[in-house]
Amino acid sequence: MRPRRKPGGTTSAAPARADGQIRQSQLVTTFGPGAMVDLVDRAVVIGGLDHWAWPDGKWVALDDARLRRSLLPRLRALHPDLDLANSDYFRKPPEGEMRDASPSIGVRALEVPKWFVCQGCHRLARAGDQFELHKNRYRHQCAGNKVSRAVPVRFVAACARGHLMDFPWRPFVHRERKEEICDRPDLRLEEGATGDLARIRVRCMNCGASQSMASARAPLYPCDGDRPWLGGRGANEDCDQKLELLVRTASDAYFSQVVSALRLPPAEESQLSRRVREHEVWKLVQKVKSVEQLQMLVDLQDTLAGAFKGYEPPAVLAAIEAHRSESAEQTERPLRTVEFERIVSAPDEQPGNEPDVGCQFAAFRVPSSRIDLPPGVRGLIVIPEMREIRVQVSFSRLDSISRNLQGEFEFERVKHKPAALMLPTGNQKWLPAAEVRGEGIFLELDEDAVQAWERRPAVLARATLLMQAYEAEGRGEFPGVRFYLLHTLSHLLLTAISLECGYAASAIRERIYSHPCARPGEAAMAAVLLGTGTTGSEGTLGGLVEEGRHVRHHLREAWDLGRLCSNDPVCAAHDPSHASSDRRSEGAACHGCLYIAECSCEWQNRFLDRALLVPTIGNDPELAFFKERP
Repeated sequence: MRPRRKPGGTTSAAPARADGQIRQSQLVTTFGPGAMVDLVDRAVVIGGLDHWAWPDGKWVALDDARLRRSLLPRLRALHPDLDLANSDYFRKPPEGEMRDASPSIGVRALEVPKWFVCQGCHRLARAGDQFELHKNRYRHQCAGNKVSRAVPVRFVAACARGHLMDFPWRPFVHRERKEEICDRPDLRLEEGATGDLARIRVRCMNCGASQSMASARAPLYPCDGDRPWLGGRGANEDCDQKLELLVRTASDAYFSQVVSALRLPPAEESQLSRRVREHEVWKLVQKVKSVEQLQMLVDLQDTLAGAFKGYEPPAVLAAIEAHRSESAEQTERPLRTVEFERIVSAPDEQPGNEPDVGCQFAAFRVPSSRIDLPPGVRGLIVIPEMREIRVQVSFSRLDSISRNLQGEFEFERVKHKPAALMLPTGNQKWLPAAEVRGEGIFLELDEDAVQAWERRPAVLARATLLMQAYEAEGRGEFPGVRFYLLHTLSHLLLTAISLECGYAASAIRERIYSHPCARPGEAAMAAVLLGTGTTGSEGTLGGLVEEGRHVRHHLREAWDLGRLCSNDPVCAAHDPSHASSDRRSEGAACHGCLYIAECSCEWQNRFLDRALLVPTIGNDPELAFFKERP
């Protein structure tokens, strides 16, 4: 900190300002641990969970027992020693003070890369070797005593396992030199007018060696296993991968693996059970084993006295035991299956239905007598109160990792396991999380109609074509033609309803429920949930639920949107199996018709095909689930 002069000759330190700020919800997605961020004067990597700190150690817990049980086996697939605590295992990221920053509060970041480029003479060197730190900025004294600013080099090196390090500039520029690295390397980074790698060269002014950055595309050097976001004893691990050139701000520099689940309290939960589940109450009573212990705590703790007022101690103890036995379960049914069953079993909406104050989830089926549904649609369920918990589990670089249809990651099946957010043997047994409060509409298709559509010869042929194209890409298990139908319906309906519900399309998020046939413990599913929400306390205002009641009108608008694309007939005739196709996972789909904002789509605008939902130019009308306008 810089001293500040006070009147009278005394000095005081000026408050330190933070170098940057990120929204708390972004620390669970785009800028989680291990992500690279550009600040005003330098570039950093967000620190791992060991580098997160809360004022007075008081964090906000967002625990959800169902999601914890689902994540435990997946964490252990990353490393057998990874675990989650019994409580406080999901935590909201800490808040930092922008105007009076303290390194001990908030999220610490570590400087990466350490190599900088002079903006005047283009010298390339480590910051501490050639550049001077002045007023929190690096500068370089070029020839002629000209002082120029130095900025972080935009290239780093990474491997498929998420490791990150400075690009090996000195070995790279001298790699064709018989004598290897010269005795006094003096590097320059010469860039052309464009960002083309072929026009960027690294040159050693001492020996004259040079290399085009285009030759760095091929993996040349073994990875050292650097993990700068963890630091300390976790900074390195053994790695058998090759390093690849990576642009710090490229879209493949960071992929966060985020798992989400709707908060679903037990069916017909009593008021007493809800009180026991409250975080502050459960922390006090989770170890209670007898009525005597409970009574002693109630006498000592005002929180418990108020929570259990009017309830007999044996009933309270029974509720504690029930919650404890539920939390102790080691296995969990698939996330989406449980949510689907809860939503479709929602009671009919009655006049005056209002969610209870403080409830986390409320859903009501709109009676068929009060809604006009087209053939093929089984029902509409409105969800005026909905909370979703989103948890980051890991991250990867260079390539993303696909989820299964339940929204869960199967790390044991991936070729390269992603990077963990904490040390397996460390003290951090929690994961960063965000809670979204909002509303939604749930549209369920008729299962008999979907199965009849799946058996059509034209649909079977289309499914074979899509599957062959997808398998040629080699990216996991084919999701099935049912999923293409639901995903396409979701995108078109989201676009149509956003025009009238008061929310932008980018503010609405999809959730797909797809399962082709019933298995033990799993139900056949064919439904989409469109929801909107915010991490703030106010939630949303009800516009989506109210517009959702006019679902037939919006389905007609969606049908019209899907019939014709501005890129037709090229879009409608797209063959994903063709050797020249760059969209192996899509049928009739492009930016002109189906693609939506990345924050709205769960599947990165993949697995889409208009021809399976509505009649399109040049395709067999038998492909369309809605052959006629709804």
